[in-house]
Amino acid sequence: MNEKVMVNDILSNVKSSLTAYQTAITETENAELRQTFQQLRNNDESFQYELFKVAQAKGYYKPAAKATITEIDDVKNSLQ
Repeated sequence: MNEKVMVNDILSNVKSSLTAYQTAITETENAELRQTFQQLRNNDESFQYELFKVAQAKGYYKPAAKATITEIDDVKNSLQ
C-alpha cells in the first residue's frame, strides 16, 4: 500500500470517527462522559486537519473548487 492510499484511508477513518463522536455527544447524558467524547472529537479534528494539510501539500488530496459568491448566496437564501 502506498503513502497516498494510507493517508486517504486514515482521513476517511477519522471522518467516520468524528461522525460517531458527534452522535455519542448528542446522546450522552453523563456530563463527564460527554466531555470526554468532546475532547476526543476535538483531538481528532485537529489531527484530521494536520493530516489534510500534509495530503494537500503532497498532492494526495485536491479539494473541490471554491464556491462562487452566487453559489454561497443561493445556499444562504435556501436555508433562511
